[in-house]
Amino acid sequence: MSMQHDKNNTNNIYIGMMSGTSLDGVDGVMVSLPDPDNEAGAGMQVLSSAYIPFDAELRQQVMRLQQVSENELHHEALLANALVKIYASCVKKLQALAEVQVVHAIGVHGQTIRHRPELGYTRQTNNPSLLAELTGIDVIADFRSRDVAAGGQGAPLVPAFHRAVFGRAGASSVVVNIGGISNISVLAADGSTRGFDTGPGNVLMDAWMQQHQGKTYDANGDWAAQGNVIPALLTSLMDEAYLQLSPPKSTGRDLFHPAWLQSKLLGFAAVRPVDVQATLCEFTALTLANEIVSHASDASHVYVCGGGAYNHQLMQRLQALLSLQSCNALVNSTAILGIAPEQVEALAFAWLAQRFCLRLPGNLADVTGAAGGRILGALYPA
Repeated sequence: MSMQHDKNNTNNIYIGMMSGTSLDGVDGVMVSLPDPDNEAGAGMQVLSSAYIPFDAELRQQVMRLQQVSENELHHEALLANALVKIYASCVKKLQALAEVQVVHAIGVHGQTIRHRPELGYTRQTNNPSLLAELTGIDVIADFRSRDVAAGGQGAPLVPAFHRAVFGRAGASSVVVNIGGISNISVLAADGSTRGFDTGPGNVLMDAWMQQHQGKTYDANGDWAAQGNVIPALLTSLMDEAYLQLSPPKSTGRDLFHPAWLQSKLLGFAAVRPVDVQATLCEFTALTLANEIVSHASDASHVYVCGGGAYNHQLMQRLQALLSLQSCNALVNSTAILGIAPEQVEALAFAWLAQRFCLRLPGNLADVTGAAGGRILGALYPA
């Protein structure tokens, strides 16, 4: 998936950055993208990648804004500025690592704090004007709003990128992104693409881990692996109306949050915390397996990206649950295809920035439910 890169040709160099629902930090990539008339996967070259973690205070600021609170506008503006300083640091790190200073544009998602497409809005806090000022590079941001304005969910936006990079004619596969929330892209053998949010990814496991182990995530799923699934609790978790909806659909921390989990734990006071963690891991794996079997039973491969790809227990449970439902798909991370799992979403937003600059649609109406293809994003010139 690489090609020789000409450092004198800057028109194809983009930076993509993503800070997702896991609230762990910013993933960034600098990438040389091919002409969109070519297959993206055949000509894409990652020039550098970087990760900058969020500190506990910033994570807390984001969490506070995901619920109704006092003086929200003021707190959001301060958070946006703090985020952009991290984004700018990531850009400078990417430039230094790649030894490339001139970049055509930055595609930056911002940090989702509210996602209510059923009410006609989605909110990603960001200050792209400040980012353009700090970096001297054109910034493309606010990718989701245009799709929502066209009647879509505004999410997921990555399936179009997954099709461009991972799709293969005559082969059916699924790309699974496990961040805070999980989503799947069904890349059908006939060339069609579907995708939607399946439900929680790491969001509930991370919150439970923080509460009971004082850690931000369950490394390798080791703690979950020590517990036993609680069948009655799993049934209660699966009894969520969102899981029964047909796509297009999208969700986030607006639904799946610690208070939602606590409501499901009523009546389970005697359970061990480690068993709850095992059940939450099973919940994520089961919701994914059920949707893969329902929408892509003929898939030969499931490629996993996002932080969840490094949760060995979750990956093993996903493979086992697919096998139990007579699905023969093999589960691997996207690393097997030459792209590190943590780079995929950042690459997607670099790709979406290129689509904007070329005035090409970035969404798939069949995925989001929008009235049609739309050019996504807004330009903040350097």
